[in-house]
Amino acid sequence: MTISSTESAASQGAVFCSDMLNPHPEYPNLFVHTHPAIQHKVTRLRDEHTDRHAFRSLTRRIASLMVYEATRELPTETVEVHTPLETMLGVKLSGSITIVPILRAGLGMSEGVLDLLPEARVGVIGMARNEQTLEPMEYIANLPMNMDSGPVLLLDPMLATGGSGSAATAYLRNAGAKDLRFLCLVAAPEGVKKMLEDHPGVPIHAAALDDRLDVNGYIRPGLGDAGDRLFGTG
Repeated sequence: MTISSTESAASQGAVFCSDMLNPHPEYPNLFVHTHPAIQHKVTRLRDEHTDRHAFRSLTRRIASLMVYEATRELPTETVEVHTPLETMLGVKLSGSITIVPILRAGLGMSEGVLDLLPEARVGVIGMARNEQTLEPMEYIANLPMNMDSGPVLLLDPMLATGGSGSAATAYLRNAGAKDLRFLCLVAAPEGVKKMLEDHPGVPIHAAALDDRLDVNGYIRPGLGDAGDRLFGTG
């Protein structure tokens, strides 16, 4: 039996706060996860000698560690639970949690998130450049119903220019998502600024903020092409 419910701060628009994480001093929408266990794994992830199996495992583990803090303010409700000895009040997550990896590289993070939140629903969205407008657009999207029923975690290992991330965020907004959080492994300042301009109410959780984009749009120092390293292509 449900006793009461509480709304998350994020669902009310007050997203940039946490007991453990503080916003980046330059970017109020960015939270960099500096936990030593995460940073240790990011260093291994960057190494050009890290093979595909290890890269997949590290990506999964980093995502699992990050989602712990990224979901600190999930909405909860108080429920009555019967232990073997007596009845007490406990807490459970309220609403539906949805994770949406951006194809294809976002799939590498999804299993790590599901390790911590196995009850989450899973959608997917694929983004590609429109050759006429040169803007990103979805080429496939398969989302659960009622996207406004709870928090939505958008997953993509790399936030480079921010074009795909912004377009995917806009698509999810149009699909009804209200409480959105973006999780990535490595972000570039250009992508963070793009997201701040287009979607100032969406917090970005990153394991690292790198220096810049190069002339080819690659994050520097980066970790290479996450999709190629995850799936053995390229």
